[in-house]
Amino acid sequence: MTTAKRPSGGKGAGEIGTERQAAALADEPVAKSAKLKAAKPKADKPKAAKAAAAGKVARPAYSAPALEKGLDVLELLASLSEGVTPSQIAQQLGRSLQEVYRVVVALERRGYIQRPPGEESLVLSTKLHDLSYRYPPMRRLIDVARPVINRASIEAYQAFHLAVLDGLSIRVVAQVDSPAPLGFRLRVGTQNPAIRTASGRLLIAYQAPSMQEWLFEAIGQTAPKSEIDWLRKRVEVVRSVGYEMIVGEALKGITDISFPILDAEGHAPAVITMPFLASATEKVPMDDATRILYEAAASITTLFGGHLAEPRFPLANTGGPVGG
Repeated sequence: MTTAKRPSGGKGAGEIGTERQAAALADEPVAKSAKLKAAKPKADKPKAAKAAAAGKVARPAYSAPALEKGLDVLELLASLSEGVTPSQIAQQLGRSLQEVYRVVVALERRGYIQRPPGEESLVLSTKLHDLSYRYPPMRRLIDVARPVINRASIEAYQAFHLAVLDGLSIRVVAQVDSPAPLGFRLRVGTQNPAIRTASGRLLIAYQAPSMQEWLFEAIGQTAPKSEIDWLRKRVEVVRSVGYEMIVGEALKGITDISFPILDAEGHAPAVITMPFLASATEKVPMDDATRILYEAAASITTLFGGHLAEPRFPLANTGGPVGG
């Protein structure tokens, strides 16, 4: 991924002048467009009909160029690790500065992008992240699950996190730190390939069959066939036992244990995972902690109208990591 570096010392005089020109010209296309519309005679028939008569494919009936430009800017900033100036945004998108400037000003005014203190470059704000949490299904999931996992974390003396599918990856949407002095946790927003995490494989196992097949095919576009064959078998195993448990997949010394949260149809909108860290000061044995984890998952499942069957305790590892 190519990132645009911030120019040292802020904008140069030439760039400031260019952006001032862009600001001055930002409204000019609107005026020109209005004059052209007034002068343009009415067509004999709609453009779409003419295009069809000529055997050409007509453009979409509805288009929003300004919206497209705004989304282009947001997607660009989301892919960069450093801030960029409006001029650099225009260069990266292959557009003129005049095209980009008005969109950038509007996005900055609405709080979607911002300038860090003392900087002229632009970065994404957290507003899009905040909006995703206000989306009703996600908000309900987090609101229902948070008090349950907070209580379970205290009882198990371990960190817990809640994850959902995000394309071919998992994304952590809620997390509780361990009460212990030492612990392991994943930050909210963390994203990892579904095939390489306990949470991801369990989520795949509890999707509708059509969704499962799509995931297998999509992951297979970049993963070797041997890994997809392994994933299919692993999904069957975790679905049959009702959980995923693996030792040392991401870090040595960590045992990841995951249970699904099921809806009324038996599908999993999310999973709850405990990255169990054994220590010399361990207060709750792993077998007891896994039972607390199950009870938390079962409790949240009930609130979603589902039923989570109790597995056979003590739990056993469901296998090694992919490629192992």
